[in-house]
Amino acid sequence: MISETQAVAAARCWVEQVVIKHNFCPFAHKPARNNRIRYVASLAQDADVLVEDLVAELILLRDADHTKVETTVLVAPNCLQSFGDYNQFLDLVDVLIEQFNLQGSIQVASFHPDYQFADLDKDDVRNYTNRSPYPMFHLILEDSIAQARETYPDVDQIPENNMCLLQEQGLDQAKRQLACCVKDK
Repeated sequence: MISETQAVAAARCWVEQVVIKHNFCPFAHKPARNNRIRYVASLAQDADVLVEDLVAELILLRDADHTKVETTVLVAPNCLQSFGDYNQFLDLVDVLIEQFNLQGSIQVASFHPDYQFADLDKDDVRNYTNRSPYPMFHLILEDSIAQARETYPDVDQIPENNMCLLQEQGLDQAKRQLACCVKDK
């Protein structure tokens, strides 16, 4: 079983050494620099407990002082190991967002060690734009996204830019970068 310390360390490493270093998300620099990213691990081993932890984090982010907490990375290292199960769980995440009237306030970005875009082969390096050390849910304030869109010239080009960068780096490099953040494997 992965500990909270291991999970948070891996998530932080991945955000700093992959996402920010390679500018996968140009909007991550400011909250990271200002220490406004909340990293938290759910040690849940089943989806029911993970739902409770996710709801708690959604409410916490909704009610937080956004000058102190702007975004949350929830890591679930011991649950939803199968990408299929994780992907199905995302449907429940959407229901939770609606149930708690958070649509338009918070959105969730998804990351998983075996993330696979529907139109790509499993071993395609472009999947690494969303591959993380453990299953993760990035809870993002819609206001932060709106502000970032105002200052970034071409938001819609970000995914394509990331995929091109990964293709230039190659699959072995992408695998090494991800593996460097996981101390238990």
